[in-house]
Amino acid sequence: MREGVLAGGAAYLEFGTGRPLVVFRTVLPDSGNPTGAARWAETRSLKPLAARFTVLTVGRRPGLEPGVTMADLAAHHAEELRDRFDGPVDVLGLSTAGCLALQFAADHPGSVRRLVVGAAGVRLGPDGRRVQREYADLLAAGRHRSAAMALAPTVADSRLGRALMAGLLGLTAGRPADPGGMVAMLRAEDTFDIEDRLGEITAPTLVIAGGRDALYPPGLAERAASGVHHGDLKIYEGRRHHTVMTDRRFAGDVIGFLGA
Repeated sequence: MREGVLAGGAAYLEFGTGRPLVVFRTVLPDSGNPTGAARWAETRSLKPLAARFTVLTVGRRPGLEPGVTMADLAAHHAEELRDRFDGPVDVLGLSTAGCLALQFAADHPGSVRRLVVGAAGVRLGPDGRRVQREYADLLAAGRHRSAAMALAPTVADSRLGRALMAGLLGLTAGRPADPGGMVAMLRAEDTFDIEDRLGEITAPTLVIAGGRDALYPPGLAERAASGVHHGDLKIYEGRRHHTVMTDRRFAGDVIGFLGA
């Protein structure tokens, strides 16, 4: 395990062996590298990929200002990866980072060899935008437990299930180390819409969607896969937004695509 800070200030973890695979981190409570249980969870989820690739997980830069856009975030990563690598690399992004990966591939095509996008699409779905705006507003107001509870509709369908999940999320939520960075990144996702620029993405692209994703319904993932030059789509029926990557097929599908 190696860790450090890239040229632009973004923290990274690097592990595994093989061709580079850059993983953009989604919205996390801290801009720095995760520690403790959060680090264990990140490395465990990527361990099957690290058996075949040198995985470089990259976070957001610290001190993001309000009004930052997905294009700005993509430019940050482009600067950092050009400094680190001599040529294009494989890129993977999930959820918010999946949108960022699409923006990155459209804006900086020479930096991407192959692209994997999970639990994301051309833009947030209507329900996803509503839930995420509430989440970001509560974070911005310092109501961290209420913010966590607002995510319950993304993980449960029934009224009882949502109530139970909201209670659990509220009990386990802690104060984020970088709430301003979280809100800035969420606001960037709220205004993100890449559909008109999909034709500019020339890197072969695999889009993996959850059949029951409340934030990014499968139709929006399908638009992403069909709009790029060389797109492939896999839908994991029954999977919600947060369980796409934990599906037993995920690592094999990614490895098969990147090794093609």
